[in-house]
Amino acid sequence: MPELEQLRAGHAAAVLAFELTNRAYFTAAVSDRGDAYFDEFADRHSAALAEQEAGVCAFYVLVAEDGSVLGRFNLYDLEVGTARLGYRVAQHVAGRGVATATVRQLCRLAAARHGLHTLRAATAHRNAASRAVLTHVGFVPVGPADPAHLGGEPGTWYQHDLRLRPGPAAAR
Repeated sequence: MPELEQLRAGHAAAVLAFELTNRAYFTAAVSDRGDAYFDEFADRHSAALAEQEAGVCAFYVLVAEDGSVLGRFNLYDLEVGTARLGYRVAQHVAGRGVATATVRQLCRLAAARHGLHTLRAATAHRNAASRAVLTHVGFVPVGPADPAHLGGEPGTWYQHDLRLRPGPAAAR
């Protein structure tokens, strides 16, 4: 059974493999990270770990039994009670409820481990799968997202009050 683990140095090779294997799939829904991201991956991974250690962000990976990464689930810009959520799952598990279940789990961790009460997430209008995940978990649209935040694409900000009890749609 896959496990949600906080990012650590030992995840670097599996995370890079995940990103490279799914690059074309991700680009269909979000802006491509560009070649520099992959060329500088070791430094970026170290920087992410430093941000996590400083308490600025909290990065998680969904790890399969074989050690491969099935998804990334991140909390950015941790502030007093709030953070931004970002996530992506591997193409071969997409559409199977993996993102929804893991985002739901991360919401519980965000409240219990990180003391958060509000999460925000932006998604491009063309990313219907991400919009569905957010609404199933209990996020509600709160306004337009700056296209600069979404690689130049129009989108919407969603917000989830973690103190509210999940409704029927979120309980699935």
